[in-house]
Amino acid sequence: MAENPQTDYVLKTIEERDIHFIRLWFTDVLGNLKSFAVTPNEIETAFSEGMGFDGSSIEGFTRVEESDMLAFPDPETFQVLPWRPSSNGVARMFCSIRNADGTSFEGDPRYALKHMLRKAANMGFTINVGPELEYFYFKAPDDPTPLDHGGYFDLTSQDSGTDLRRDTVLTLEKMGIVVEYSHHEAAPSQQEIDLRYTDALSMADNVMTYRLTVKEVALKHGVYATFMPKPIEDIAGSGMHVHQSLFTIDGDNAFFDPSDPLGYNLSKVAKHYIAGLLKYAPEFTAVTNQYVNSYKRLVTGYEAPVYVTWAHRDRSALVRVPMYKPDKETACRVELRSPDPSCNPYLAFAVMLGAGLKGIEEELPLPPETFGASIADARPGLDENPHARLPINLGAAIDLFEGSELMREVLGAHIFDYFVRNKREEWAEYCSYVTPWERNRYLETL
Repeated sequence: MAENPQTDYVLKTIEERDIHFIRLWFTDVLGNLKSFAVTPNEIETAFSEGMGFDGSSIEGFTRVEESDMLAFPDPETFQVLPWRPSSNGVARMFCSIRNADGTSFEGDPRYALKHMLRKAANMGFTINVGPELEYFYFKAPDDPTPLDHGGYFDLTSQDSGTDLRRDTVLTLEKMGIVVEYSHHEAAPSQQEIDLRYTDALSMADNVMTYRLTVKEVALKHGVYATFMPKPIEDIAGSGMHVHQSLFTIDGDNAFFDPSDPLGYNLSKVAKHYIAGLLKYAPEFTAVTNQYVNSYKRLVTGYEAPVYVTWAHRDRSALVRVPMYKPDKETACRVELRSPDPSCNPYLAFAVMLGAGLKGIEEELPLPPETFGASIADARPGLDENPHARLPINLGAAIDLFEGSELMREVLGAHIFDYFVRNKREEWAEYCSYVTPWERNRYLETL
């Protein structure tokens, strides 16, 4: 194996920290974390030759007759798992998935994101993202009773999540993941921990680590954490607002222009990027909001976007331009507010970037900004509204996704076709299910 400083660091750390198991992580198409462990004796072989596994057993990967696949660990992602014992410790690395002949596997979500990052690089850009992930603590998986009745930013005895968030933040920082904010969110027992922005690939890895860490810490405290978008009716759901900005190869913020006639310090690149997000959001919503339950959150009344609009203060808009530090170049960014924390972050970041870059390529004009509460309070199907809206349910989202040439181009045919099949099956199963709401409403009267 050729000498590599990062692989040398991994090998030395394994020896010095008494690491006995190295978990190789990757995700299936839907973003479920997959893992198998190897011992230190195998790690050099894993770096040079990859580790074989049965791809036909992974959702969205391969058929039985073409099941031999290889996982190549990325030494840049090596971290010791703090929640495991220090003696005979456990570490992890994310993997790139390859076919048996050594070529990149197009069904690997990490590969799909890398593909879009290469396109951005060819256009002269890198992308930084900073997601805000919300989630709930409940007593148990089968008992969605909130642990408190606190509200936004509460710091009282009502906020029972304080110690859980503290332990979660400390654990994340031990793994090299920088946290920017942590606080109680608007709904009872709802939490938010915001990650410090970084490049999109590292952040997608961080999101996967974050979700597992939140659950591990909750389990340690005897409670349950869930990233289900809308676990309880009549309260706010959980989102994953994604702040994003493009930087040039020289390190300048490509979104920043102090001479912007709108007064928002947005460059032409930023405006085209926002226009791309707006134009293609209905087509990529199936990826950023991939479950039946996701659409119970995308309703009016809870600061979740419903219509395809942008604004700089209105938090019901789909795209927001934060104005906390309007004259600071590095702070200039846009925020996409529709995604939820159950999405596959690799695919979600890929489709966002793909839409924004398409807007730049097509030089799409930025539509007028929306103002006021009329957008937030309008009821789809009942109130007149001039704006296009996001898909109302998973079925409508898949129809738009399947008809999108851009989504097929961004994700590749393998992921695209599997995603359509899987989500159509989920929607059909849901449509055939008779809910308690239907029985309560109709059984005695019809």
